[in-house]
Amino acid sequence: MAALARLIVFVLLVETMFYLLLRIYIRSLRREKLEEIWETRHPDIAGNNDARDEFVRRSMVGFDKTLKSRLLWLVFIIPTLAIMGIVYWVNWQ
Repeated sequence: MAALARLIVFVLLVETMFYLLLRIYIRSLRREKLEEIWETRHPDIAGNNDARDEFVRRSMVGFDKTLKSRLLWLVFIIPTLAIMGIVYWVNWQ
């Protein structure tokens, strides 16, 4: 039973690490895309300015509600279900 508890803790820590890294990566991709959109809309305003930062900030507000952001939760669900299936298959067959 202690081995199962250690496995659960280890898997949750690894899943959390992957979730956070993927979240940072996906948010940075979206942020870069928004900065490119700003550059194409306003080619006369070059460089880093407050208006662009405000545009990116406002556009990123709803990002957590998008499908891409919600699919990140599969990082927790799929490996957990796979491990539960393997444990069931090995122990009760």
